[in-house]
Amino acid sequence: MATPSIKEVAHRAGVSVGTVSNVLNRPSIVAPATRKRVQDSIKALGFVRNEAARHLRAGRSRTVGLVVLDVANPFFTDLAEGAEELAYENDTVVMVCNSKTDPVREGHHLDQLEQQRVYGVLITPFDSADPQLRALVARGTPVVLVDRAADHGGMCSVSVDDKLGGRLAGTHLIESGHRRIAFIGGPLGMQQVADRLAGITTVAADATDVDLQIFEVEVMGVQHGRAVGEQLAALPPASRPTAAFCANDLLALGLLQAMAATQLRVPQDMAIVGYDDIGFAAAAAVPLSSVRQPAALLGRTAMELLQEEVEAGERHAHRQVIFQPELMVRQSSDLTRG
Repeated sequence: MATPSIKEVAHRAGVSVGTVSNVLNRPSIVAPATRKRVQDSIKALGFVRNEAARHLRAGRSRTVGLVVLDVANPFFTDLAEGAEELAYENDTVVMVCNSKTDPVREGHHLDQLEQQRVYGVLITPFDSADPQLRALVARGTPVVLVDRAADHGGMCSVSVDDKLGGRLAGTHLIESGHRRIAFIGGPLGMQQVADRLAGITTVAADATDVDLQIFEVEVMGVQHGRAVGEQLAALPPASRPTAAFCANDLLALGLLQAMAATQLRVPQDMAIVGYDDIGFAAAAAVPLSSVRQPAALLGRTAMELLQEEVEAGERHAHRQVIFQPELMVRQSSDLTRG
């Protein structure tokens, strides 16, 4: 069955197409009796306005593209919630795209979003220096980096000081007496991971006799954390790290699973600190210490910056907003909390 047209609504109500358009877009200027006839016709025919066509005629839709590294990570779910909350308040819709930490897939999503003439793009990119991002901005699509600081002034960004986060985790573990520490994360070429590693490397270098061992993973998921945990458990006790700093909580939860499966105690045999402080961290069998990022606030702030840019146009001055992380110490790294 064909979708009723605006002309059919006008014919049934006995008014012009322009009057129907006014009822849809500026109802206050239409006489109440006429407005009611049009609304009754819309209801009777089951007419649904074509918002996509309307916005494309105006040059831009009310859809915001949000490209994240991994939708399976609750951190990005919380981030999306923060962005969507403000979008809802401003009659905008958020479309979430999952790059799966794949630059090719990320590029595909950006192409599709640009073709849809989105209101703007919020993105946690694999590489913030990607020429495709700069080209997208140059062609007029506003872009805000999320959970990644911009390395140039050509776009806004919202991020957390990940080097500080790494220092907080490293300082906590070293002050707790650990001298053999594993860092688990990857790919190491991803800026967030590199910064978290740089942070703990700094405090390890300033301490005495600290052996920092790096275990790179391709994907920061639970199964990869579990695989590294099994690798660590197989090491001789004299050379096995006594603590691990994981670049996200999913890795840390996988590591925690491996410790339980191999009868290694947490934190007695292996202290664990994660990153992000997702909801599952505090609810784990052994509550997980984690470096907290304000995920929802990151998303909401990114949306605020995007709206500012769209509304200000050429007068807009790009901003880089950096939040401070916070270490949440729980039982997985603190013997006194057992």
